[in-house]
Amino acid sequence: MSSYRLAEPPLFTRLRPASRVLIAGAGGGFDIYGGLPLAVALQGLGKQVFLASLSFDDLGRTPLEDWLLPGVAAVTPGTVGNDDYFPERTLARWLAETGREPVVHTFPRSGVRPLRDAYRGLVEHLGIDAIVLVDGGTDILLRGDETGLGTPHEDMTSLAAVAELDHLDRMVVSVGFGIDAYHGVCHAHVLENLAALQRRNAFLGALSIPLDSPEGAAYLAAVRHAAAETPSRPSIVHAQIAAALRGEFGNVQTTGRTGDTELFVNPLMAVYLAVDLPALARTVGYLPLLEPTEDACQVVRVLDAHLAARPQPRPFTSFPH
Repeated sequence: MSSYRLAEPPLFTRLRPASRVLIAGAGGGFDIYGGLPLAVALQGLGKQVFLASLSFDDLGRTPLEDWLLPGVAAVTPGTVGNDDYFPERTLARWLAETGREPVVHTFPRSGVRPLRDAYRGLVEHLGIDAIVLVDGGTDILLRGDETGLGTPHEDMTSLAAVAELDHLDRMVVSVGFGIDAYHGVCHAHVLENLAALQRRNAFLGALSIPLDSPEGAAYLAAVRHAAAETPSRPSIVHAQIAAALRGEFGNVQTTGRTGDTELFVNPLMAVYLAVDLPALARTVGYLPLLEPTEDACQVVRVLDAHLAARPQPRPFTSFPH
């Protein structure tokens, strides 16, 4: 008998047994916002959902009382931090304003070993039985032999950290297909990688975020709030995803940060692409090289060395139609 049915997205089939789900932004910054529609949907199914993020902010100013565990800060609306850019606190403030639990569990940037320890501690503390890593964009789906890898440093640190956690289900969700073209990603390679995962029954399907839904409404409201709260550094990724969700198309300029770039906003940007996390991790050839890393600088050096030493990458391919 097949494990999945057309009537239920495989992502939700996998999450059906879970009661306590951690949704975590893989790449730092505003990535966690991409998990909000999924969080709202899972809460509607009666599950307890917790939010986490790998932070770009300097958490050195975070008071001792806000540190829940070693390597995990519980960021709330009043947490001390950067006034111009602190996506986790911005999200916590929106959660508070909408009557939701106003906590975003936040990891400082590090190497794989400290981040895995932090995840392990948080999983135990919260009693988590499933983790969904969320990437705004598609570079987490790249395996290292592509022409362009986008900005993989934080994504791959998160992927490697969670891949070795035991006794819980683990998935990756990507939203924002096409956005990473700005960073040189070939999206034909993304589709080729998904096809390879499909052959292993590890591609958990694609599903659109409906505009006329509680999930879509919550996401759009959170993105609007974030843009208002962070006017000097609004999220380029989520500005485009939100525009796509609203049905806008083409060169839609929603922030001054993209004025010199021709955009291609389209409905595929508002589609979740879900994959099995351990299966995805096994496709990334250089991921084992990140295992001993202790800090973010080491991650950068490992990736730079990989790029310098790898054989000829797959050539850039355009869509045939």
